[in-house]
Amino acid sequence: MKFSDFKLDKTGDGLLPVIVQDSRTLKVLMLGYMNEEAYDRTLEIGKVTFWSRGRKCLWTKGETSGNYLTVVKMYPDCDADTLLVTAIPEGPVCHRGTTSCFDTQESEGFVRQLASLIESRHREMPEGSYTTKLFIKGVKEIAKKVGEECNEGIIEAVDGNRSRFVYEVGDLVYHMLVLMEEMGVSIEELERELHLRHQ
Repeated sequence: MKFSDFKLDKTGDGLLPVIVQDSRTLKVLMLGYMNEEAYDRTLEIGKVTFWSRGRKCLWTKGETSGNYLTVVKMYPDCDADTLLVTAIPEGPVCHRGTTSCFDTQESEGFVRQLASLIESRHREMPEGSYTTKLFIKGVKEIAKKVGEECNEGIIEAVDGNRSRFVYEVGDLVYHMLVLMEEMGVSIEELERELHLRHQ
């Protein structure tokens, strides 16, 4: 979509409001504004670039901190007057050193973040990592661990031990994510499957 296709009459300043969302965790990270030059620069370099209303100049997020926002996808809204950018943050987004400029819970979206970490462990296979050891053992052993953790969760549920149940389900989810990675199945693929069933 070209910048000229956006309807900017609502803002009065010719700037396009841009919401940035973490593509992995789906956490909303920040709000900024783009003019045509910032929009084109974002498309060109693949890093989120804004128009700084205070400094009156282009500003690529992370150019001083190193905490860039690498663009994954860009979505205009239904009225073509706002842009949603999904991105991969390379560190804290807010100047306060927090993940987001919005004070939502830091644990939000952590399952997706964990899936991303597991994927990187699979790709890099760092020595000493428990996840690496699981990948070395292969699908049968990983599946066995999923079964064990499932049984332990069932036992705690039947016993009515809520805190231990949460702990064991945490183990189950982690090992299931490892098994999904080993099988080449993403959270997005799982969501699509569940969405099809819901329809």
